Amino acid sequence: MSLARDEEGPIYRKVTWRLLPFLTLCYVIAYLDRVNVGFAKLQMLSDLKFSETVYGLGAGIFFLFYAAFETPSNLILHKVGARKWIARIMVTWGLISAAFMFVQTPMQFYILRSLLGIAEAGFFPGIILYLTYWYPAQRRTRIISIFMAAMPLAGIFGGPLSGWILDSFHEVMGLAGWRWLFFLEAMPAVVLGVVTLFWLDDGIRKAKWLTEQEKVVLERNIQAEDKAKVAHGSLGLLFKDIRVWMMGMVYFCLVIGQYGITLWLPTLVKGAGITGNLNIGLVTAIPYVAAAIAMIFFGFRSDATRKRRFYLILPLLLGAVGFVASVQFENNTVLAIAALTVASIGAVSAAPLFWPLPTAFLAGASAAGGIGLITSLGNLGGFFSPYMIGWLKDATQSSHAGMYALTGWLLLGALIAWRTPSQLVDK
Repeated sequence: MSLARDEEGPIYRKVTWRLLPFLTLCYVIAYLDRVNVGFAKLQMLSDLKFSETVYGLGAGIFFLFYAAFETPSNLILHKVGARKWIARIMVTWGLISAAFMFVQTPMQFYILRSLLGIAEAGFFPGIILYLTYWYPAQRRTRIISIFMAAMPLAGIFGGPLSGWILDSFHEVMGLAGWRWLFFLEAMPAVVLGVVTLFWLDDGIRKAKWLTEQEKVVLERNIQAEDKAKVAHGSLGLLFKDIRVWMMGMVYFCLVIGQYGITLWLPTLVKGAGITGNLNIGLVTAIPYVAAAIAMIFFGFRSDATRKRRFYLILPLLLGAVGFVASVQFENNTVLAIAALTVASIGAVSAAPLFWPLPTAFLAGASAAGGIGLITSLGNLGGFFSPYMIGWLKDATQSSHAGMYALTGWLLLGALIAWRTPSQLVDK
């Protein structure tokens, strides 16, 4: 039995209300645990006598191991199911993130960041894969945009929260505020990991909260879309597909810009003349509010017009303009924050606008492996970005070179995206 097309909307709304609030909350916690080191840095570096280069390497090494384990993690998820594997990921990353409160040396910092990367690998690409089990391409961009609004939401709420913890918990039980920051912001991941076992279903067929009629409609749409996609016979064939490598390079470039903002924004805001940890946290929320609005707006426009390339290139260009302007206006606090807001709109909102491109032509195990491979390549940018900026800042005693470097990488990503055939991805 099937329903008319105009009756599918309520079914997808039902799916969305079941999945999106929970998955978005999980990603807020994931992203906060990943980047709260940027706030801990405000106290940690002086406490432990770490250089900017040490911080940059430690912040970036997470992504080196994250990238290495993403593809195998996604293949395991595809085999054993999302429910158990996502729960495992969340519990282990929460425990490791809490352990940062005991860091004393650069080596301990590097080891824990590496372990955190291994533990969390597969969460984001796993969720992107999981959403392809439920939504066809024409509905997926807005869903991914809502899900990835967790990135700016983590900044909106996490910035003030982190600043407040740094100030309010400093010297409680003899511990520095940054140590409490890691512990308190890690515990929700453990709790939500346990809840995941009871809330998520591995796919449409196993969802007890759907009627049989609703399951048939959802499965029909996914099966119809899969017929038009590429299913590589092996990982070897996947690795030979130049389109996958192009997508990986675009993602590499946008991730460099994304973490240039998220891992350094507290430092950049402080450099713009804002003082006090709580004030810095409150001001960092401003760019993230703008990025959240832009992310959802661009996502809906991308779905409405099917101009996938255009709505990816636009934020990449905005990010480049924002980074250049932040340097030009560094001596004017208001204009510097405005420039960082434009940079955040571009660098942060680009990610959800990217994912409809590769998922438009990959299916089945190819989607699992392809998404994992693309995120692995892209997240090498997460390693490269903070280390590059930290090294350039130590070498030049200025943030200018780092901002110009971020600009160049975003422009390169826009150029590669423009070279992607529109008939391949504008669906």
